Amino acid sequence: MKPAVLLLSGGLDSATAGALLCGRFELHALSFRYGQRHAVEIAAARKVGRHLGIRDHRVVSIDLGAFGGSALTDRSIAVPRRRGIGRGIPATYVPARNTIFLAFAAALAETIGARDLVIGVNVLDSSGYPDCTPAFLAAFRKTLNAGTRAAAGGQKFRIHAPLVRLTKAEIIRAGVRAGVDYALTHSCYDPGRGGLACGACDACVLRRRGFRAAGVPDPTRYASVGRR
Repeated sequence: MKPAVLLLSGGLDSATAGALLCGRFELHALSFRYGQRHAVEIAAARKVGRHLGIRDHRVVSIDLGAFGGSALTDRSIAVPRRRGIGRGIPATYVPARNTIFLAFAAALAETIGARDLVIGVNVLDSSGYPDCTPAFLAAFRKTLNAGTRAAAGGQKFRIHAPLVRLTKAEIIRAGVRAGVDYALTHSCYDPGRGGLACGACDACVLRRRGFRAAGVPDPTRYASVGRR
């Protein structure tokens, strides 16, 4: 199989994207320790990588906290609770995060002879992040194919986003069919002691709604849950 680089966060979406494409590509996983307050997701990413049978899994450290501007990298900014998903871009948006992550993925791809990148973004049930859209992915692919040695040699990059137009429930159903163990994944932006999910941030709300709509038991360990 051809090699491909999978951006693996340890969350529900990236785990599902990896499961859907692991039979099509030899996946090389890439995760980031970027100063996020929910760094527990790195341990989840390692577990998911092993579950998917990925042998090459690299964790890269970069300091996006040096710039701040996000509740995920700046502890002086509170993670919103039950903010009202879809009402503008939330405080949990990390400036240029997917641009940076995809650039690193492309750099790894060039060194291992891969021309395919896999990312688990989805726009229908996202929290309003502009770097989770088809337009962004198309523009980034165009950038890669204008400014890399691989593309200059006639080898064009492709970006695979198999979940981009799916709802969270559709993603979960697809993952269950693909054999994803969602108990290994982590979505919460502000976990408590022992990595327990808060149950109230956007990521937790979307996750809980998704499992409920999919009719699939939610294996997540929550510190607290409300009506949503």
